[in-house]
Amino acid sequence: MHLQVLSSGSRGNATLIRAGEVNLLVDVGLSLRELERRFETARFNGRDIHHIALSHGHLDHARSSGGLARRTGATLHLCERLMRNKSVERAPRIATLRVGNHTLLEHPTAPSDLTMTAVQIPHDADPTVAFALDHNGRRAVILTDMGEPTPRIAAQLAGAHVLLLEFNHDEFMLKNGPYPINLKRRVAGKGGHLSNIQAREVLGHLAGPNLHTLILAHLSEKNNRPELALEAATSKLAELGMPGVRVIIAEQDEALESIQV
Repeated sequence: MHLQVLSSGSRGNATLIRAGEVNLLVDVGLSLRELERRFETARFNGRDIHHIALSHGHLDHARSSGGLARRTGATLHLCERLMRNKSVERAPRIATLRVGNHTLLEHPTAPSDLTMTAVQIPHDADPTVAFALDHNGRRAVILTDMGEPTPRIAAQLAGAHVLLLEFNHDEFMLKNGPYPINLKRRVAGKGGHLSNIQAREVLGHLAGPNLHTLILAHLSEKNNRPELALEAATSKLAELGMPGVRVIIAEQDEALESIQV
């Protein structure tokens, strides 16, 4: 299984999973034109997407989900309450994403053992889910847009070989930054996003002996700096006795390299 972040941030999110013959896109927060550019960078034919999974309904995650599903014929997996979201209207094939269930993501013609587990997390787009993706004994976890550290989810998301985790904002920068007060309260609140300090706490719950790569995701362009997020992550890994874990920062405007899970 390979994971490749095509875009990460408030202007759009998309992560490509390739597992055997099955191709999955988690979130489609870019325009179709921009998504095609990212596919070209990844040397991937976008029409080969078999499944699309939505973490929640905010535009930076769902924007082109229906359009891409229509273009590719992919099955769009989403929670039932998102089925009236305008972003998904054009999807010809929709499957209900049931929180806590293991969903086998099948290839149209070839056997598959890629499974997806959705775990509900706190965010102000209800429901919002994180994903655990399992294939041939390897696990990737995608966890962004989480309003507060929630230790109870650790059991469902534990065991990742590759962990994509939100490090959204620095608390000092957010407090003193340009956002209006209501938006600051929203970002910092229980329905908002993880600060670097909160992400360190979540990392403490999720980092296990299998972990070899940590991807720092959804960094705020105005309320965080890559070096601050990196320091928060690497210091926590050192504290956990895991200094050998590779740490990568996902970018908004360019696709990352493909990472073998």
